[in-house]
Amino acid sequence: MKKPVILCVDDERTLLSSLKKELKGVLGDEYLIELAEGSDDALELMDELQEDGHELPLVISDYIMPYIKGDELLIRIHQKWPSTRKVMLTGQADISAVGNAVNLAGLYRYIAKPWQADDLKLTVTEAIRSFYQDKQLEQQHLTMEQMNQELLALNKAYSRFVPQQFLSLLDKNSILDIELGMQTEREMTILFSDIRGFTSFSETMGPQENFDFLNTYLCRMEPVIDAHGGFVDKYIGDAIMALFPCDVNQAVQGAVNMLQELKHYNKERLQTGLEQVRIGIGLNTGAMMLGTVGGKNRMDGTVISDAVNIASRIENLTKVYGVNLLITEQTYQRLEKPREQFNIRLIDSVQVKGKRTRITVYEVFDADEKDIIELKSKTQKIFTQGLKRYHNRDFAGAREYFEQVLETHAEDSVAKIYLTRCQLQKNYAI
Repeated sequence: MKKPVILCVDDERTLLSSLKKELKGVLGDEYLIELAEGSDDALELMDELQEDGHELPLVISDYIMPYIKGDELLIRIHQKWPSTRKVMLTGQADISAVGNAVNLAGLYRYIAKPWQADDLKLTVTEAIRSFYQDKQLEQQHLTMEQMNQELLALNKAYSRFVPQQFLSLLDKNSILDIELGMQTEREMTILFSDIRGFTSFSETMGPQENFDFLNTYLCRMEPVIDAHGGFVDKYIGDAIMALFPCDVNQAVQGAVNMLQELKHYNKERLQTGLEQVRIGIGLNTGAMMLGTVGGKNRMDGTVISDAVNIASRIENLTKVYGVNLLITEQTYQRLEKPREQFNIRLIDSVQVKGKRTRITVYEVFDADEKDIIELKSKTQKIFTQGLKRYHNRDFAGAREYFEQVLETHAEDSVAKIYLTRCQLQKNYAI
């Protein structure tokens, strides 16, 4: 390792020799003492020293020199070597020159000629100590900054497995703060989505193609969920389980926008000759316990609630009724001005697996094609009358209404289901 250098600048050779001798007596052989008889020589020498890899902890410069005075030299040095300590050594500098050096060159100290040996010794040793102390602090700062960046990167990596929103709900800032058994209870809206017929769909692709397809699809859905105040809690194969701690309107709008984003994705797939993707989405709102479960060596974040199971069952009903998006009565009741914000129609009151009480479900059809939205809106009053008759067990009257719906909208899958049910009830009565 090359020795650090102390540079002395003065146009008087005798003074330089004397200064070098005293510095040698103070510093011994730990430092090289370099001499320059003018400002130009000093700047050129410093460039050479830097190129050779020498440290330059201290420059001692006279004030009165030809061409460039000492304060001007120290200012130029400071512009290129700001950390180097600068000492001005002269008996003729005025106050303005010293102030100039202090303000613009970071002057460490001014020593009057003729100097006192003890004063010179103290100034030089303290200046060098100050230089290396700042260097050490800078290195510590860089180390801390690097550690912070690594910790930030680590937290960012962990957030891909444990969402930051999950930590926030547990009132924690970092994954390092999470412990087994932490939990909180609050009301949220939960979303389940699933790709229709994914099993048969995936059989046409190899393993890598399956993963590429799923990741492409999921990368389209996740930002939509995030943009509406939700976060993905789990990916379950091709299914998404997401939580919305925000207001319910945002959750429903997020589900609608997922379906709209799917349209854009399908348009791209069709352009490349690929099959379209269809999904079903179910939403439910209720009290949920969110926390961590597991064992000593492996734990996971999870949500425990009957509301979660219901949301999953509702998503399955989208396949039964042939619709894209269903929400429960619990979600509907918490919507602000639902009929003004969304296109919604009552679908059924159903008995889902594992539940004794019946659950009322609604279709949100804002993401349907424009002509379908118009047809469903046009037939909604007739459709609702048919539902009332059906649930009052007036199956003949209900049948008439559903037939009217299908006369206007022949592809209404829900009306078809009810018409079939009415026919079955008629046959059963006979």
